[in-house]
Amino acid sequence: MPLNDHTVKAFDEDIGQLRGLIAQMGGLAEHAIAAAMEALRRHDLESAREIVAGDKRIDALQIEVEQLAVRIIALRAPLADDLREVVAALKIAGVVERIGDYAKNIAKRVPMIESHGEIEPLSVLPAMSALAVQMVHDALDAFAARDATAAVEVCDRDRQVDDFYNSLFRVLVTHMMENPKTIGQVAQLLFIAKNLERVGDHATNIAEMIYFAATGTHMAERDRGDIPTS
Repeated sequence: MPLNDHTVKAFDEDIGQLRGLIAQMGGLAEHAIAAAMEALRRHDLESAREIVAGDKRIDALQIEVEQLAVRIIALRAPLADDLREVVAALKIAGVVERIGDYAKNIAKRVPMIESHGEIEPLSVLPAMSALAVQMVHDALDAFAARDATAAVEVCDRDRQVDDFYNSLFRVLVTHMMENPKTIGQVAQLLFIAKNLERVGDHATNIAEMIYFAATGTHMAERDRGDIPTS
């Protein structure tokens, strides 16, 4: 095999491994968010503890991505779109790790929220979570496919998550005013809603990185609307 062909094959193998690590990280982060919301719904303290402990696996994968990306840059000297993809993977790993942290944060709040029957807005959170997690999933699919169009579509959905948060914020604040004895627990729900809103933001960040990696140009600035402060 000519030296050039060998180099190309080795680079392709490295990129494949890099994409695989990102996909593994993403799958764990998506599952952690969904599992944290299910633990919240069922008030499952054992599952919540497992989610918190499982975050270390996502952290370990991020380190693997960083090490591999640095090795690819040092040994393969990628150029143009190949270099953009490696750098995007490096950045995406950091964002996915942060999404895992939000799942851990949600799980840590499970013991603080007990009176489910008295907090009706709790039933709205799973729908917001599902939307944010789907954005993450679709963004990572776009990375695997280097699909700039799919990345744009992910960004277009961020406003839906923001609207969800705005609506839920008002509902929860009203609930606290009308039910003072639930203020402590509802405040925890506000933090959870904010975590989910940030998951949507991070999915959008991933999509923007993918768009740049695939096209070499930055995505047009989007109107983010007004987000209330929690």
